[in-house]
Amino acid sequence: MLWQQVLANTALLAVALSLSTSHVVHEKRLVSLPYAHKRRRVDSDAIIPVRIGLRQSNLHTGYDRLMDVSHPSSANYGKHLSKEEVHSLFAPADETTHIVKNWLLRSNLIQKHDIIHYENKGWLAVDMPAKHAETLFGTKYYEHETKRGELRIGCDQYHLPRHISNHVDFVKPGVKLSAPLKKREIEKLGSVRSSPGGIPRLSNIKPPHNTGWKLPSEAGGLPLDLQNCGVNITPTCIKALYDIPTACHSQPKNAMGLFETFDAFSQQDVSLFLGKFANNTPSNTAPKVISVDGGTAPVKPGSDRNGGESNVDLDLAISLIYPQSVIVYQVDDLPIASGNTDTSGFINTFLDSIDGSYCDYSSFGITGDSPGIDGSYPDPHQGGFNGSRQCGTYELTRVLSISYGETEIDLPKPYVERQCNEIMKLGLQGHTILSSSGDFGVAGFPGEDGDERGCLSAHRSNSTIYNPDYPSGCPYITSVGATRLYPNQTIKDPESAMQVDIAAFNLATGDGPTSPPLRFFATGGGFSNYFPIPSYQAHDVCQYFKKDLPFQSLPYYEINANATNLGQNCGVYNRLGRGYPDVSANGAFLLTFLNLTERNFFGTSLAAPIFGSVVTLINEERSVIGKGPIGFINPALYNNPNCGSQGFQASKGWDPVTGLGTPNYPKMLKYFLSLP
Repeated sequence: MLWQQVLANTALLAVALSLSTSHVVHEKRLVSLPYAHKRRRVDSDAIIPVRIGLRQSNLHTGYDRLMDVSHPSSANYGKHLSKEEVHSLFAPADETTHIVKNWLLRSNLIQKHDIIHYENKGWLAVDMPAKHAETLFGTKYYEHETKRGELRIGCDQYHLPRHISNHVDFVKPGVKLSAPLKKREIEKLGSVRSSPGGIPRLSNIKPPHNTGWKLPSEAGGLPLDLQNCGVNITPTCIKALYDIPTACHSQPKNAMGLFETFDAFSQQDVSLFLGKFANNTPSNTAPKVISVDGGTAPVKPGSDRNGGESNVDLDLAISLIYPQSVIVYQVDDLPIASGNTDTSGFINTFLDSIDGSYCDYSSFGITGDSPGIDGSYPDPHQGGFNGSRQCGTYELTRVLSISYGETEIDLPKPYVERQCNEIMKLGLQGHTILSSSGDFGVAGFPGEDGDERGCLSAHRSNSTIYNPDYPSGCPYITSVGATRLYPNQTIKDPESAMQVDIAAFNLATGDGPTSPPLRFFATGGGFSNYFPIPSYQAHDVCQYFKKDLPFQSLPYYEINANATNLGQNCGVYNRLGRGYPDVSANGAFLLTFLNLTERNFFGTSLAAPIFGSVVTLINEERSVIGKGPIGFINPALYNNPNCGSQGFQASKGWDPVTGLGTPNYPKMLKYFLSLP
């Protein structure tokens, strides 16, 4: 026994000496995990599912490759890639796969048939005893127990040979914990949080029928259904504003997608809207619902999940593109979507469901979904989804409208960079992703991020730093701001940037005060703290900065690569950031139904599905003449030429209030039909 122990100690010493000279620390935990506590050492014979993320190639070329298929001056415009081609483009080099495989085999701990190389080529998988994994990676594995009673495996640091480290992004389990191994407790679903990770971008009031407003005299010469558009926007008004014709095509591959989470539509409400305001559409028209990780819809009127967001998205999309179909991606089960599990992310699980490679995709130092930010499945909470996380289960529509969002500061910079990179890959495949730009001007939601106005504070700035939106800050998203007509205007008048005193309207219509008081409900816009100005909008942003407008007196800062100098020099916005929105559409006084009662809705949540519908209709017409979808639309659009201050001003050309402006359907159609 004694001799055996001496041999064992000698072997461990040899490993330690070997590690010190030939290995390097590949990942190391710098702070303790806020959501899990380290427990006992993993049993040496326990089988661990090891996943090795291989370093992807060509990520630095992603932007240029997307411009190559998206810029109208490119010879490759419209030549989008397949999902398989995108995987291959960014897959690790064959040399990387060969080198890492050979290292595993030479360890004499693993057999060739044990190694699985997955179809997306991004990672290797091998199951092995914990003692072999500890030897291979020079580490010690421990169980970690989360606040929900889940057991996960991980380590504080691990090593790789120097010549291997450059070919590997991550090892899991490692600093990033494994998936849950065992459920110990099941928490009961408590009260529903009013603002989950993705916040809907809208508000509503009672219709202002009895407020003393009179129709403008110019409205007398218009058809009856266009006389009241200043206070009651309908599909007829929207079509007249933007010269949108009645749709007549229905291509199977051209359905429009709507992202929804927690909030769910009521078919009864949608049917009432279609029956009253969309004469060309059967009132019983319903979307196809795709359930992502246990998302459920529709709901009955009166449900606490029927807040109007999904209703409005469907009301607008169906009425503008029918007979084309609409698909609702209802994302995440009730405990996670409601925010009851304290998760703050809202897009990752959706991206997982449409691209299986994203489930374990590694970039910007993050691999896969992030515990504490993203929900995990199976979900042990009462009412949770019991199935495994859905990876690559569904196809994405050509156009997707997202009317939810949060502020950039709510999420880690590497997290949103990884997510934005995936959106770039979707653009390469010909998808158009649109997102509403937010509803509080240069601020976030009032009361969030520690400030009643939704602004940020740093360097003794007293909460005056502008709080940019996400995902609008991602340069591969088409961010949509909101415009409006005033009560004394008609569809013949130019629209203005949307700003509404919701609190005053509520008092005027007998609804009472709002909480928080939404006095300045205004289209969101500004400059990202996480993403630099993309080349496709550099000229327009530069021209805006040259204009003699009041914002020129505002101090600014120039953000560094890690976004750690927020508010430097008493600045209130990042002069080097990606500007948003890109475009805009009407976002005020939509007359619709909520819980079987007429309401007026406001917000960029209206604008995103309107612009998405325009893109869908243009894709339809391109399909008729044998052309592909537009895909990432921003380069083509730009090529065709609150917080203690007044914020930014709208102007001719691009501005961080209304972007490039509202759609002119005939001109847009002519332009995009002329492109390859």
